Amino acid sequence: MIRILKSVPVLAAVLLLAACDPKADLEEPPADLGPFKLGHNIVVARDPTVGPLSRTATEEEWKAVFEAAVDDRFGRYDGNRLYHLGISVDGYVLAMPGVPVVASPKSVLIFTVTAWDDALGRKLNEEAEQLTVLESLSGDTFVGSGLTLSKEEQMANLSASAAKAIEKWLLRHPEWFEPPFE
Repeated sequence: MIRILKSVPVLAAVLLLAACDPKADLEEPPADLGPFKLGHNIVVARDPTVGPLSRTATEEEWKAVFEAAVDDRFGRYDGNRLYHLGISVDGYVLAMPGVPVVASPKSVLIFTVTAWDDALGRKLNEEAEQLTVLESLSGDTFVGSGLTLSKEEQMANLSASAAKAIEKWLLRHPEWFEPPFE
């Protein structure tokens, strides 16, 4: 009985860490966004604010990894109406190796997104939506991603979380994807 009780917290921690993976649901059917089909996927990272004690990344690096994450998440949608996403990386921290426990470094990404309806030729959101994501919790990031992940792995993790955050944001606006379209 004692052995079972000791393993329950470990099992709970493993399940919690698995549930935090932003890519875990990519093999499942996508959430309902009606006629959504990804058109253009444009990412820019012109002069983002780089947080303290951060590794640096180029605009090209952000563009490549963020566009790939958006393609992975939204390429699953096969609707009959094109929607475009414009994304700007506003700021980030890519955690550097630090002292475990005392200063377990964490990564963060701040970005803005605008959605466009191709058929209407206009933005769906009047003002760009600013979103913030933190690194997803996993066995590799539990003590801080700066200690366990490369810059590229941190960027991929943040970009996958950001793409999922964009999907959740779009799902909060079902009126954008329901006829009659204006």
